[in-house]
Amino acid sequence: MRMVLATRAKLWTSIASRLPCGSQIASESMQGVELAAAPPRIACESSVEGENKVCQRECDAGLAELRLQPGEEENAGGNSSFAHAVINMVAMLTGLGQLSIPYAMENGGWSSAFLLIGLGMVCSYTSHLLAKCLDKRPRSRSYTDIGQEAYGSKGRIIAATFMYLEIFFALVSLTISLHDNLSLVFPGTPISARWAHMSSSQLMTVIAVLIALPSLWLRDLSSISFLSSAGIILSIIIFASVALTAIFGWVRLDHEIPALRIRNIPRISGLYVFSLSGHIIFPDLYKSMKDPSKFTKVTIVSYTLVAALYMALAFMGARMFGPDVSSQITLSLPSHLVVAKVAQWAIVLTPMTKYVLEFAPLTIPLDRRLAGSMSSCARTAVRGTVGSVVLVVILVLALSVPYFEYVLSLTGSLVSIFISVVLPCGFYTKICWPSLSKPLFVLNVLLIGFGCVLAVFGTISSSKSLIKSIQGHTSS
Repeated sequence: MRMVLATRAKLWTSIASRLPCGSQIASESMQGVELAAAPPRIACESSVEGENKVCQRECDAGLAELRLQPGEEENAGGNSSFAHAVINMVAMLTGLGQLSIPYAMENGGWSSAFLLIGLGMVCSYTSHLLAKCLDKRPRSRSYTDIGQEAYGSKGRIIAATFMYLEIFFALVSLTISLHDNLSLVFPGTPISARWAHMSSSQLMTVIAVLIALPSLWLRDLSSISFLSSAGIILSIIIFASVALTAIFGWVRLDHEIPALRIRNIPRISGLYVFSLSGHIIFPDLYKSMKDPSKFTKVTIVSYTLVAALYMALAFMGARMFGPDVSSQITLSLPSHLVVAKVAQWAIVLTPMTKYVLEFAPLTIPLDRRLAGSMSSCARTAVRGTVGSVVLVVILVLALSVPYFEYVLSLTGSLVSIFISVVLPCGFYTKICWPSLSKPLFVLNVLLIGFGCVLAVFGTISSSKSLIKSIQGHTSS
């Protein structure tokens, strides 16, 4: 257990030392790292005799007893200040989702900004609930630990399932975005593979993924943590490119945004939720703070800043391009602008910086399970092979379903809404039930119902749009 904790601490410290923040796509990576590195807490019962604590946990080989030494702290002390925590959270929440915000605004109407603000308030509140759960159960260190404390092993399995689903769909979306932007970065590139029935952009995507593939064979994640820092910088470059285009008037802000398109609201709600979801990494952020009691203030400030950032980007993109705005704002930027090329290159390079960290939830537990039966080289081979196979599956899916906005919307409606709204409310209600007031109980039940309704209608709407697009593409 101590080796696992040390590995997690080493990775987090190495990343934090390079930049004091992480992007949402970094959050998508670090969420997985947190799950993978977290010590298992299955069927755990504790008893106290003097200063000794005994925790029994169920392992694959049976029951193993883990004894904590007298005076050993339950939680490692954090060193993150209030400002540092705000920077971290803001950076975690900004990433892949920002590409589709202008598209969502144009399709939902300017009044959908109220939906964005409302969802931001709900997500801020549910982040506060996760902190309360950690207060009640100090030994919990991760999102899945909270699920374990609330509903036992079933809660852990549910939380982990949604985590893996979000990471998988995020990887598919990243690869779709890579495919869409490669053709703009290398226009008219004479590459063909008739025997494989692939277009030039598809072949270039395969080549790009193959270039990134060797990174999955690296074992020491702390030595490649600079990739996470690079991802953060690329995310900033993308936003700056759009902002500069509007500020210098290279594209005029002369399009009118419709007031409301009610039938599109279920679908774009998934895009908004995906852009605001970072809850799986929030427990780690909470644990890293010097004063965790300020975590609620951190969430309020962070979500306020992120909502303001997203609304600025949404209104700029929608006003610049109107109905012609792309599902990825970088695809709408005039190709002759240098900032457009920079933004497109940033999108192309982003997956290269994310694949290895996104695969951490799969490869780290696998390596740990094989540690007792295989040599280091053999484990590396297994890890690399499994990661490579999964990445090939993701590549095939991304090339078969090249519809970024629908995949992202489906991810938000099917997965992110549960991670950021439904499950936190459920966990808090179960863990804090003895001290839960009636108003809070009613509020949490209403939010669970709201989240489920939004998930159902959003999933149906996104699925229909995705199916229609696939059928139209097939018929043409």
